[in-house]
Amino acid sequence: MKKVEKLKKILKGLKRVIVAYSGGLDSTFLLKAAIDTLGKDNVLAVTACSETYPLSEYKEARAMAKRFGVKHITINTRELDIKNFRSNPVNRCYYCKKELFKRLNAIKEKYGMEHIVDGTNLDDLKDIRHGSLAAEEEGVRRPLLEAGITKDDIRKFSKSLRLPTWDKSSKACLASRFPFNETITVAGLKRIEDAEGRMHRMGFKQVRVRLYGKTARIEVPGNYLSLGLKLKDRIVKELKDVGFIYVTLDLEGYRTGSMHEAVTLTKR
Repeated sequence: MKKVEKLKKILKGLKRVIVAYSGGLDSTFLLKAAIDTLGKDNVLAVTACSETYPLSEYKEARAMAKRFGVKHITINTRELDIKNFRSNPVNRCYYCKKELFKRLNAIKEKYGMEHIVDGTNLDDLKDIRHGSLAAEEEGVRRPLLEAGITKDDIRKFSKSLRLPTWDKSSKACLASRFPFNETITVAGLKRIEDAEGRMHRMGFKQVRVRLYGKTARIEVPGNYLSLGLKLKDRIVKELKDVGFIYVTLDLEGYRTGSMHEAVTLTKR
């Protein structure tokens, strides 16, 4: 429990915090830790509602914040209005996070909070995260990372706290399903959200539907590949119903940051 004690010490030093709260595994644990350490009056949860995240995720975040009894604010962000985001460059996340953290800094001043914190943890360093630069520029603190806490730690600690998110699958912005430099569209985001929702209902807890025009490249964990083949006829029908013409199952399985593979290959 040394990591938890270190986390509490870091949070105590921050005194009054805004938690960038998505409702996912990491930010839910961070929000609970902040409330338990600082008290509800010194914590403000802020959730961004956007076309780039499933509505179901927002609803879960709202319900959990209500359960915690913490003040919760929703802001509507319009990433697709940002040209540098919509055009989908490799550093797309920088522009999204920059806008988000600027908004949170304005809220911080309005409500007299002292710091913004987000759920970045030690395992996040394994992936390419251009949003980290925006966090640094906007003064966002990362208590889980500072305490050396990993994703497995978060699951273990969350389970001990009886948080229903302890075994929640990792989520990511729906824009991450588009190949870099292909324009992100509302229609594409909705098609991905619909397709992944159908895959979840078929029993795939962790899934990514990558969009290549009218072709879907589906990523599921390796131990779910056999289920994917077993349900292939149903999967094809369901995804064609949402507008895909070709439906493929990636035999390499689910992995974070797979869209960067094409960028790396191009540079060789």
